[in-house]
Parts: sequence; C-alpha cells; structure tokens
Amino acid sequence: MDAALRNRDASPVLDGYRGFATPDRLILRGRVLTASRRTAPLPDQGKYANLRQMLSLFLTDEVAGVTVQARGLTAVSDGEGYVWLEVPREGEGPGWHQVETVIVGGQDPPVPFPVMVPSREARLGIISDIDDTMMKTGAYSLPRNLWTTFTGSALTRKVFPDAVVLMDHLHAHGRNPVFYVSSSPWNLHYFLDKVFARAGLVAGPMFLRDFGVGTAAKGGNAHAEHKGAAIERILAANPDLPFVLLGDTGQHDAEIYHRVCERAGGQVAGVILREAGRSLGEEERQKMAAMRNMGVFVHGGADFTGVAEALDRAGIAV
Repeated sequence: MDAALRNRDASPVLDGYRGFATPDRLILRGRVLTASRRTAPLPDQGKYANLRQMLSLFLTDEVAGVTVQARGLTAVSDGEGYVWLEVPREGEGPGWHQVETVIVGGQDPPVPFPVMVPSREARLGIISDIDDTMMKTGAYSLPRNLWTTFTGSALTRKVFPDAVVLMDHLHAHGRNPVFYVSSSPWNLHYFLDKVFARAGLVAGPMFLRDFGVGTAAKGGNAHAEHKGAAIERILAANPDLPFVLLGDTGQHDAEIYHRVCERAGGQVAGVILREAGRSLGEEERQKMAAMRNMGVFVHGGADFTGVAEALDRAGIAV
C-alpha cells in the first residue's frame, strides 16, 4: 500500500476537475483530500446558511504524497494535494470523456476524471474570465467580492444572461472549445460548475488558482501571473487555433491580455472586455489601443450586446 495511506483513520478521496487535451495527450487534473466537500443549498435558505456552506468548501484537508493512477501511468499528489497526470490519447473523438482514475493501494472504486477533446472542425477557441465577465461578483471591490462569494449559493449566484447568449454563439453547437480562467480558488470548482450548469452556460475546463503560502507571498502579482500563465498553457495546447479572450475592466484584464498578445505570436484574434463597476480607464484604453495596433480585434462595452455581430464584421469566423 502507498506509504501515504498507512495509519489513516479514513482513506483519502479523489476530487476530479475538468481536464483538457493537447494534440497527443489528455491532461487529467484533480486533488487528493481526506473528504469530498459538496454543498446542496435549499431554495429558501438565508445568507448565514450560505456562509456556513461556502466556508465548508475551504475547510479541506489535502493529502500529499499519494500515488494516483490512470491508464497505467502514475503521478504523486503535491504538497497541496494536487494531481496532474498526462496520459496518451487513445483515439478519443471530440467531446467530453471520462478517464477512470484511482488511488494506488486505495479501496474505493475508480473516479471518472472528465476531460475535453476539441472538435477537429473547430475554427476558434474561447478563453473567458469568470468573475464579472460571466458571473456577477464585484471582484473589482474586495469587500463586495468577499460578501458576494461567501453569502451566495449555487441557487442565488447570477450569471449574466448576455454571457450565456454570447458563449452559445461562440461555442457554435460544440464545434469551438471553451475554457475558463479565474483567480478563484480550486475549492470553488464544483460550486462554479453547478452555477454554470444551472444558468445554461457552456461547460469548459477551468484554470483556477491555488491559495497556498507561496501564492500569498506574491501578493497582487499572483493574480496576473496565474491568469497569464493559464492562458498561455491553453494556447500552447491548441497551437492551430486562433482564440478570443473575454474579460472585464475590474481586475486589469486589458493589461494581462495585452501581455499575452505580445507573447502569443498572433494566436489571439480578439479581446472582448465588459466594463465592470466603472467606465474604461485611461490605462485600459491604452492597452486596448496597443492590442489593436497588433492587429487584434478589441471590443469594450457595458455588456456583450452586439459582440457577435462585431466579430462577424471583423472577419473572425465562428
């Protein structure tokens, strides 16, 4: 039995996240925990009950040093319990696939890790921020962000209706892959998945953030570094696809996306920014102008009304 499993009162469990594909591999992602935490809010429960349920999502006990296996390949959970496992593609066609994953030496049945393979007919990839881009949060204000996050539930959190409409258009009935990048912690993966499903928002692999000691030490730079690195990882995994990046003006997305465009070698075709909490500032305007000078289609506005038509006029095929 794996050394990390000895002398435990309860066996660790696997929590699988939505994974993604490269041209030759499936990337499985998840976490090893002492227990899986889920919330099931009641329709009439109040903010205090919501607060208790949301806090419970952060009371995880991660397990390091556990060997996880899928398709004969193994990986070991890191200090925060995270697992990253790359397995060869075995002829999987477009769409979502479930790859059975187990803890070596454990007694529980395999856990299906979901992974998305883009369509061969894809014309475009979509990478979107979550807070204040897809979902009303108030991330541009820390007190408002914390209040909204911890006193809402999967039944009360609001996804922008115009975001659902735009994503449906860009997704093109499953032809174009969708990815989400956010500085929200991995503890919210299941919660966000439920919010998206309830709103009818297109599902996609999420690239969330680890709130460990090292991250805290980096301060505000960790937000930009995480989002930029995640976007570049997605671009590298889909080298033949042009991408549209969706974000908002509340958390420096114009600046982050500008840096991505500088390094992406023309793979970014468009940038769409929702004005969150305030009008466009001078810094955002400068970064948007700089991206336009690179040949990137850039659109900013209070909402996503007319974005689909603007992309079509710009010659960005969906």
